[in-house]
Amino acid sequence: MTPGPAGSAPPWRTVLVGLLAVGLTGPAPAEAGHESTYYPSFYPQEIAIQAMDPAAAGARLRDKSLHVYIGSDPFPGATPPAHVTSAESFGSYLVARFNTTSPLLRNTRIRCAAARTLARALAEAKEAYVFHPYPVTPYHPDYLYHFDLAQTWQKALADPPRRRQASGAPRLKIKAHGKLAEKVVGGRWPPADTEWDAAVEEVDLPSLAPDLGTSLNGWIAPPWLKEGWFHAYLLLGGTIQDPARRQRLDAAYRRLVDGAYANTVEKVNLERDLVWQLTERCERVIVGYTTRRIFLNDDFSQGVENVAVDSQAGPIAPIFLRTVKLKDFPWNGWLKVGVEATPGVSAWNPMGGFTDPVGRLLWHGIGDPATFLAPFDGSWIPNRVTATVTPSGSMGGRVEIPPDALLPEPGSGMLRAVGPGKVAKAKVVYKVPASLFHDGTRMTAADLVYPFVFAARWPDPFIAEATALARKWLAGFRVLPAERVVKDLGDIKLEWQIPVVEVYLHHTAIDPRQAAAAAPPWSTVPWHLLALMEEAVRRGAAAFSAGEAKRRGVPWLDLVWDPALQARLAALAEELERAAFVPETLRAHATPEEARQRWPALRQFFRKHRHFLVTNGPYRLEKSTAGAVTLQVFRDPSYPLGVGTFDAFVHPPTAHIVKMEPRGAALQVTAEMEKPVRAQRSYTWVRERLTVDATSRNFPVQARCSYLVIGRDGKVRRAGAGRQAADGTFHLDLHGLPVGGYTVVTAVTLNGNTVNPDVRAFRHQVGP
Repeated sequence: MTPGPAGSAPPWRTVLVGLLAVGLTGPAPAEAGHESTYYPSFYPQEIAIQAMDPAAAGARLRDKSLHVYIGSDPFPGATPPAHVTSAESFGSYLVARFNTTSPLLRNTRIRCAAARTLARALAEAKEAYVFHPYPVTPYHPDYLYHFDLAQTWQKALADPPRRRQASGAPRLKIKAHGKLAEKVVGGRWPPADTEWDAAVEEVDLPSLAPDLGTSLNGWIAPPWLKEGWFHAYLLLGGTIQDPARRQRLDAAYRRLVDGAYANTVEKVNLERDLVWQLTERCERVIVGYTTRRIFLNDDFSQGVENVAVDSQAGPIAPIFLRTVKLKDFPWNGWLKVGVEATPGVSAWNPMGGFTDPVGRLLWHGIGDPATFLAPFDGSWIPNRVTATVTPSGSMGGRVEIPPDALLPEPGSGMLRAVGPGKVAKAKVVYKVPASLFHDGTRMTAADLVYPFVFAARWPDPFIAEATALARKWLAGFRVLPAERVVKDLGDIKLEWQIPVVEVYLHHTAIDPRQAAAAAPPWSTVPWHLLALMEEAVRRGAAAFSAGEAKRRGVPWLDLVWDPALQARLAALAEELERAAFVPETLRAHATPEEARQRWPALRQFFRKHRHFLVTNGPYRLEKSTAGAVTLQVFRDPSYPLGVGTFDAFVHPPTAHIVKMEPRGAALQVTAEMEKPVRAQRSYTWVRERLTVDATSRNFPVQARCSYLVIGRDGKVRRAGAGRQAADGTFHLDLHGLPVGGYTVVTAVTLNGNTVNPDVRAFRHQVGP
């Protein structure tokens, strides 16, 4: 192992001794000579992120001086070295867009015939992509709900060559956008000049709605960000021009996002109908999708392991930096990441910046979301908050809101009591382990509730859009007395103060974790930094978002890169320190005495680090240049998450259905599990019978057998989960169905892993 810096404790030993009364007395200093079983933050002690092109990345991966590369293939046309492996995620859609103003393609029948002909021809180049002519893919968590429809489209377009020229299909002029599209189209079609009939293009998920993937100070919205029906709406909705169709489509979309459905069956049918409306007229046709790979140094000693990536976002997601570790270090070590992008192309501020790949990856290290999307599912993982959701009992039920609950006033952000007689659809009780910010100040309830105020008062369109769901769902909140939690590690004790906040919502999601993710009481930056940014924007020194900065002709607010703005922020912080400034909207939760501690701490942090990017995340921005950034671990004992917290999301097990048998009015499903087994510093995969007490990598396996019962008319009649018996098999309840023929579509998922599920269909007949 490589030794640590001179004068430091060994990098593989994080030492915590004494009583740590975090939130009351602050953390005790670490002393050498005693090793703790608790290591706050995540594995690497330092993360270097450097912009580089694929050729440079290939050279550094070959000589093992780079651990991870996020970008194009660094070994084009060549076999990677044996020590280089990869991890895969969804890449992009391949889409054909038809020119509906062309005389050839105004007619829906002819346009759909042309779409079939084009899709069949492009299928010949499917080595460059995955042929899948439906917008919901196996990388979407709701794929099971659309499996039969996706198969129908696949079969309809997979005709043999003799039927390739569909009846009525015209000879089209095609234009291709992007290298992939050009490769796929090739010489199969006459190229378009100024007039064109169809355009083939590649569309990645971030480009569908660039602002949606950006974390706004620890809030990430909307809760259905990864679901296929939502991507279909973003991808295809803009092509529908007919007012009546547009109205029906938007009504279906509004019902889904507003929760205007009674149960899962109604919700699934709404999603299926919405996608049908988007695809029925062939204005824009999905041809397939690509996958994206990140490249990993898998060397026995100099490589990395324990890598988890998001099924759609890949490594540009919170899970990646929270699991990756260097093989030669149980914890700590120096992680080197290359990215095919240039740092600094977007401003670095947590309220409207970090919109480029390097910025987003950086923010996932220094920022800390309240919850984040599960890497292999569409649900949410508690990160800095845990939530207990009390639904109304039905989608149309009621929960009484206490009269003293608060709600920010639109426009001003002033907190007003909701008053008597108000009701909501759900109550969420959040528990938030407090910790230190990077400037040494301690989190309080004021930090947790100030984002509600911020969302209500700022007219910036970017912020308005990013907070629209939270503002719409929020019915009130109430701060409760904090709890005290002690973790006894023998001769070491850790103590946390846990603020508790009740939040009332106008919405009840079928998945309670989606409700909990909509408007959590959380801020990853301290209230005094948020107030500093607000004052700078209010005085015309900058704007939060790129669009607003352009509109107003002011700089895009940057806490790191802009020297002139840094000087203005420093002067403003000094002014606010002299005034012991507390925003008027926050004075019920923060005092001038607290302000007299916070403003000097922020100014001292700036003098030491030459930037204002203070968070409560696991890493601190240590150094930044035009081509690279360095993050330093923030091993604060009050930080509630330690190494290994998210290891269960690395190498998730998968299920395979091996048998489906009718058992009276039930269907019995037998499955096997494929799981990783460690072999020195790598893994092999083995298959075994799925049992009720199955484990994978010493983590318990939670199995779920989800199913739909679909009638001959294509409508879903039943949706649910099978009961697992003592022998590990699942029993799907089919009793009570009316006479007729049905298709039962089912998949078994393990630990929430919905990526590329083994979906099976079973024909079920009730009566004659």
